[in-house]
Amino acid sequence: MIPMVTKPARMYTKITGPAYTRKEFMGGVPYPKITTFIQGNQKKDFDIEMVLIAKESCQIRHTALEAARISVNRRMLEAAGNDNYYLQIKPYPHHVLREHKMATGAGADRISSGMRAAFGRPVGTAARVHANQVIMVARTNAAQAKALKEALHKASIKLPTPCRIEITKGRDLAGRLGL
Repeated sequence: MIPMVTKPARMYTKITGPAYTRKEFMGGVPYPKITTFIQGNQKKDFDIEMVLIAKESCQIRHTALEAARISVNRRMLEAAGNDNYYLQIKPYPHHVLREHKMATGAGADRISSGMRAAFGRPVGTAARVHANQVIMVARTNAAQAKALKEALHKASIKLPTPCRIEITKGRDLAGRLGL
């Protein structure tokens, strides 16, 4: 059988059916690509805190969470350095995604049984996120606040749901900065 590539993320974006999370009963679930959920300086008290909030319910694949984390981390390392920001990813990809691999190509009709008993094999994991749920929490000083807002916006583009950025700490300071 010819190995197939991963199907597009739009196939797994909608929340349908119950969650499939009991990994002890299934074999061969791949590890999530995202392993670091907290980055930056955890001890420092920062002036401004921003959160990235999902506008719609969806499933976010582990690869999308990792891409968003890398995007924020890279931009904040350039703008603020390692000790002048804090980032936390809130959802964890528990839900196991399954895919029924179909044989394609010449002669595939003789070996394939079509969609008969098409339960699927585990191919990845996803986090189920509901509307108005916090996806990321980020903190920084007033000097790097604009860079943080831009970094969170760039990260929201990598996620399958429209997002909004809310300032939860230091609103008066952010208002003076024009955020």
